[in-house]
Amino acid sequence: MTKSTRLPNPILRLIADEGGRQRGKGRVELLEKIGELGSISAAAKALGLSYKAAWEAVEGMNNLSDEPLIIRVAGGKYGGGSALTAFGLQALSAFRRLEHEYQQFLTALRGREDFETFFQLMRKLDMKTSARNEFLGRVKVLNRGSVNAEVILDIGGGNELVAIITLESVDNLGLEIGKEAYALIKAPWVIVTSADSQLRTSARNKLCGVVSRCQEGAVNGEVVIALDAGKSVAAIITNESIKSLGLKEGEPACALIKASHIILAVTA
Repeated sequence: MTKSTRLPNPILRLIADEGGRQRGKGRVELLEKIGELGSISAAAKALGLSYKAAWEAVEGMNNLSDEPLIIRVAGGKYGGGSALTAFGLQALSAFRRLEHEYQQFLTALRGREDFETFFQLMRKLDMKTSARNEFLGRVKVLNRGSVNAEVILDIGGGNELVAIITLESVDNLGLEIGKEAYALIKAPWVIVTSADSQLRTSARNKLCGVVSRCQEGAVNGEVVIALDAGKSVAAIITNESIKSLGLKEGEPACALIKASHIILAVTA
């Protein structure tokens, strides 16, 4: 691959599972269908996915990418909506090429007697979490205290996340300036405020943007705030809070996250 089309490994890991199998109904197929149909809802319908599941997959891919893979566009074949960026097309093309090469590699290895045992072990070690929000960034600042450390992660688009973790965790993760790390944040841990709120809080992290989705449930609802550079953050709050804050699509809002509520992880 040329320098202009070289893609970060996390993107390829994100859209593909082991052995060329795709997670869920397949993020690769979802990318292809969005490119083909120009609409996330139409792509979800074609693949038998719920609209919510498709959007969560799109948000997850964009959050872990240096550049957006999918963007909203005006108009479209289905009154749409969405298209692959040039970077998204490169990611899709790169995956398909690597998928073919990987299948050839697996075919060659399957002749080994111990292959299946250790391949299954590798699959079990593949990290999957229940955290709705997952960001990939680089350590920008690392301040060690007597017990805990403050880690500032640059997640792109001018956005940063501050996490407080133990010194033991810093050492176990091998964290240092410039190292890639994942920030995992459960949606119920995210506090949502209006953009003009004058409240002073102890939350170290404040990510502001525009509400891209707001869906009420029986008691609680999900609010997704679109940030710069295609990133987004999801929160689970009560329906009463959604109403009292006047949250709806297109309205500005901010997400507050305590530094102690951010879990950091790294690849082995």
